[in-house]
Amino acid sequence: MITFFTAPKAMAGDTGRAQRNAIGSWRHLGEGVQVVLVGDDAGVADAAADLGVEHVGGVAPNEHGTPRLDAVFAAARRAGRHRLLCFANADVVLRPDILAAARALDARFSSFLAVGESWDAPLERILDFDDDWELQVREALRSARRRGAGALDFFLFTDDLFRELPPFAIGRVGFDNWLVWRASADGAKVVDVTRAVRPLHQRHDYGHLRGGREASRHESPEGRRNLDLVGGKDRLYTRFDATHLLTPRGLRRNRLRPFRLKERARKAIYRLRLLTPWPPRT
Repeated sequence: MITFFTAPKAMAGDTGRAQRNAIGSWRHLGEGVQVVLVGDDAGVADAAADLGVEHVGGVAPNEHGTPRLDAVFAAARRAGRHRLLCFANADVVLRPDILAAARALDARFSSFLAVGESWDAPLERILDFDDDWELQVREALRSARRRGAGALDFFLFTDDLFRELPPFAIGRVGFDNWLVWRASADGAKVVDVTRAVRPLHQRHDYGHLRGGREASRHESPEGRRNLDLVGGKDRLYTRFDATHLLTPRGLRRNRLRPFRLKERARKAIYRLRLLTPWPPRT
């Protein structure tokens, strides 16, 4: 049904634990799920074997050693066996509600992208997939908070989309919002599933990243390069730019898009698009 894929960081310490939790959750969603890990960071191939998922190596990163979006998507597409694909950050635990959303959207649309907010909370232990791991996740979600309309951690899409991509640095500013714009510009339905899907983003520090969190933002060389590849602030879409909403009551058009947004949504988009420093053209 779905090919889940990601480009994990090195499988060490807290980062390794969080990634094993996330990837294990995808693996245990049930029949019809394929999971592909792309990249050669330390321990990734061994983790794939331990978790019973597939590994694709030999995918060249950029000059900073960061996975490239175009290369990762191309590798996953070659390995994928399903019409639906889902690129997710390797620290995001997914639950069966994403499969329910995928079935509902696949029955309605021939071409779509589904995105939504994740919920941020610590998960300081390894999930026991031989026990009720979903209960452990639900307990963690009780104290979780939303990450924000522009912080997108998963992209569920049909295989006609994203066949050609710029060489964005994964994990740096801008690429996720550009993906939403690209799907919309290509005429696909963009569905905000925030009210129907509740993923857990495992709260973490940025010790795995040289330079800390600032290395992922717009001031960094990779961040500035990503923003240059985006091609303009008007392409930094959030979930509020979705054409449709999936809720527990069903699918409907997003009637607030784009001019009648609630004040909170309007402010979020304003902060993202207008207050983000932009790299000068050279």
